[in-house]
Amino acid sequence: MIAHGIDVLYGVPGIHNDALFDALHAARDRVRTVHARHEQTTGYMALGAALATGRPQVFAAVPGPGILNASAALLTAYGMNAPVLALAGQIPSNAIERGHGHLHEIRDQLGLLRHLTKDAQRIAGPADTGAKLASALQLARSGRAGPVALECAIDVWPARGPGTSTLPLPVLQPAVDSDAVEQAARLLGKAKRPLIMVGGGAQGAGEALARVAEMLQAPVGCYRRGHGALPGAHPLAINLPTAHRLWRDADVVLAVGTRLYTQQSVWGVDDDLKIVRIDIEPEEPGRFRDPDCAIVADAGAALAALAEALPRHTDARETRDLSAERGWMRSELVRLEPQMAFLAAIRRAFPPEGILVDEVTQMGFAARLAWQAVLPRTFLSGGQQDNLGFGFGTALGAKVAVGDRPVIAIAGDGGFGYQAFELATAAKHNIALVTIVFDDGAFGNVRRIQDQVYGGRRIADSLHNPDFVAYAKSFGVRAVRAETPATLEQSLTEALRANEPALIHVPVGEMPSPWQLIMLPRIRGTAQPHERAWP
Repeated sequence: MIAHGIDVLYGVPGIHNDALFDALHAARDRVRTVHARHEQTTGYMALGAALATGRPQVFAAVPGPGILNASAALLTAYGMNAPVLALAGQIPSNAIERGHGHLHEIRDQLGLLRHLTKDAQRIAGPADTGAKLASALQLARSGRAGPVALECAIDVWPARGPGTSTLPLPVLQPAVDSDAVEQAARLLGKAKRPLIMVGGGAQGAGEALARVAEMLQAPVGCYRRGHGALPGAHPLAINLPTAHRLWRDADVVLAVGTRLYTQQSVWGVDDDLKIVRIDIEPEEPGRFRDPDCAIVADAGAALAALAEALPRHTDARETRDLSAERGWMRSELVRLEPQMAFLAAIRRAFPPEGILVDEVTQMGFAARLAWQAVLPRTFLSGGQQDNLGFGFGTALGAKVAVGDRPVIAIAGDGGFGYQAFELATAAKHNIALVTIVFDDGAFGNVRRIQDQVYGGRRIADSLHNPDFVAYAKSFGVRAVRAETPATLEQSLTEALRANEPALIHVPVGEMPSPWQLIMLPRIRGTAQPHERAWP
């Protein structure tokens, strides 16, 4: 791992991995071991570190219950294309799959891991360790990035003997097809109303993305994982609802590093809409329907090539005026109060390089619509899985990975409860994360759906919470209560200045629904049977 630049391992120790942790002790001046209170959190910490840096991150868990505890984080990493390496312990090698009833034994653990990762392999001994580690990390970074796993038995961890090369292998990316680039440039060059949609695959491609967008004067729409690919304050940057309004009349859409599933399956397509896809995964562009042009390549490389080709197919364009669309968006967002006021307070207290980690909560939904990320990898959101409770642990890992850069986690009382005990981890390792808990005493989204769809028949929606300030202080964590946007801004400013683990408790009531701006209706093509209104 040291040869591959891995300098942190997240984990919970246990008997199956004792020899690994003993080796970590010997290498403690070169690899930092950050232990948490639950394997779930170690997986999420590796996820957050990978998302914040774009570099592979490692966690370790004992077999069976341990790796199952971390499985939600692996599944989320797969959906978010995060290069996470899981080191999974295993029972004695001569007993695997024999059903003897060993401690933590689970049938076909490798098969389980292969459902959650790009690949999982078993380390047989010293001779294949270096090669399998190098291959796993190469796979995690090549093509569409994603999690991988290596399994090692309790008797194999301490084995010694001749090894193989540990040198990193090159990252494998498909070459840019110049013919596909020319075809894309011709389509986009003829477009009268082009629109660009970006996802997580566009992170790091911002310079080339801006060049293409400015040449075409094409608005760039994003949601969740796409925030920060283009700075939120850029004149052509728009959010999801604005992109939906422009989708109706767009004649050519350029989709970069995004599944484009919602747009194609819900917003709708017709014969008047041409779609150009840039995606590093060969199967992705045609997964829903065949695009008019597909460039299978890294987003940055493909956009750079497209920027070189476009002048041959388009003339200089007048500056696109989006003032009417922005005015409409402002008028819609004012309905989301107090969410917008709280977000504005956070933005004022937060430097451009800071990382905001959202959650499946009312504030998180609003942030996905309204947050203006200045830099790539500074807005971390749950992606495809979007699972409740992922945010706190993910933010802890992001903070470990980025050092002095500030990191904020926003959570509801429901989501925070999944890992609230990890305040102990923040205090133990002095992880200066600031966590803002917006507390409405309920699974707020569940309650809204029960009220609006099921006639107010509420069940399993209310929560019995602790005094969050006293709870945090019991771990030695700085904690205050803020009941208004102004006091939140002041408390956040002070917490960031203190540079220590901190929690800010914000009691709130029921908040207005953001769903009318997220679950947007079909505006092109024929309606599908699965479509329904959303509260």
